[in-house]
Amino acid sequence: MCPNCRAFIGSGDRVCPYCGQQLGPRVIDMRQPKPILGGLIPHAQFTTILILVINIAFYIATTLVARNIGSDAVTLWAFGGKFGPKIYGEHEWWRLVTAGFLHGNLLHIAMDSLSLFYVGAQVEMVYGTPRYLVIYFVGTITGFWLSLMVNPMGLSIGSSAGITGLIGAMVAFGVVNRSAVGRAIRNSYVSWIVYILAIGFIGGFGTDNWAHIGGIIGGFVVGFVAGTPMRSTREREAMWRVLATACLLVTVFCFWQVYTHFPPPDQLR
Repeated sequence: MCPNCRAFIGSGDRVCPYCGQQLGPRVIDMRQPKPILGGLIPHAQFTTILILVINIAFYIATTLVARNIGSDAVTLWAFGGKFGPKIYGEHEWWRLVTAGFLHGNLLHIAMDSLSLFYVGAQVEMVYGTPRYLVIYFVGTITGFWLSLMVNPMGLSIGSSAGITGLIGAMVAFGVVNRSAVGRAIRNSYVSWIVYILAIGFIGGFGTDNWAHIGGIIGGFVVGFVAGTPMRSTREREAMWRVLATACLLVTVFCFWQVYTHFPPPDQLR
């Protein structure tokens, strides 16, 4: 069925013969893509697992360095944590990206990993991989940017800014989709937001609630304007692939900045 004029069309049509609408990928192709690594990794969770692997790798690296120098805070600062004096004083704006891949302790990365594993798969199924990457990237930046505005002197890290960006995008999907399913999705993820912010306001966990709020706002805005691959065009999908590639390249550049600005050993003690 054509998503524009609702006429019945052939399964092989890529342009509706009735209204001329460009058609996106078929639902069956999106729901049953080719398996990854012989089916070892579910396709709907591939991007999420890749982010988790990166986070775990950086957690192991920061843990080993922290044991060597005896300071977790200095290590996280050296690896690119959000820290106002470095951002404002030395223009290290790349920290707004790299901070989203660092975690302070085992409980921190465990909680973020569980949340990302659950939310990430659903976002990737709804929005597709390119939008997923853009949402996560924007949520991370807006989260740590708001944290920087409110608390410039504080050191802040964690993937929860990007995760709350994904949650904000799912709320946006529920707002745009006015069906009963959309309302159920919106209400479910609004409950997530209330729970996350309540924990942050209670305190005692070292939670950066401003990063969460900024992530939610950024993710909601992207999700609201992004639409989904189900009702899109080839040109629009190509645009999102370009944006996702740009986000990946910027992320790689930011970590290259971490490498080039990494302090010498005598400054880490």
